[in-house]
Amino acid sequence: MINELLLNFAEWLGSQPSSQNLIGSFYMWNWIESTHVLTLMVFLGMLFVIDLRMLGLTLTNVPATKVNDRLNIPMIIGFAIMITTGFILYYANPVHETQSIWFRFKVVLLVAAGINAWLFHRALKASSGSWDMDALAPKRLRIGAALSLGLWTLVIIMGRLMAYDWFDCDKPQGAFINWAVGCNIQ
Repeated sequence: MINELLLNFAEWLGSQPSSQNLIGSFYMWNWIESTHVLTLMVFLGMLFVIDLRMLGLTLTNVPATKVNDRLNIPMIIGFAIMITTGFILYYANPVHETQSIWFRFKVVLLVAAGINAWLFHRALKASSGSWDMDALAPKRLRIGAALSLGLWTLVIIMGRLMAYDWFDCDKPQGAFINWAVGCNIQ
């Protein structure tokens, strides 16, 4: 049922003239995808420095809250542009993306990364001041930083795998893959 709802929504979205124009536009597609990748690098560059500081692997002589405060704004700007361009890329080719197992994994990982980020920042604010100059953050923050690095690495891998059509609905495959990909099998 959920697969059918997702497919119906994707088909409706893909039938919009602006969606069709976007996927048909060579230059616009490339600009949006390039912006998506560049802002992904800005976002992840800032995030990885913060996470590595929390793990005690870099900038250990700089207060952790100072690293976080300085890098948080460019990280949020990069994230906002990255998410916006990601939605536009989905809008341009919604049926293909909806029926991509890699896209589905990516969405689940993005939700997990978002929950982890929310918990991480909550724990960071609750514990700030007491350990700021320590080389290592408290264990809870280190776990959150390690999870962040792992989840975002997997998000990038899933994003790269989306370009490949190993499990497209027009290919013969098992019932589980058909269900997981959301193929509309009659």
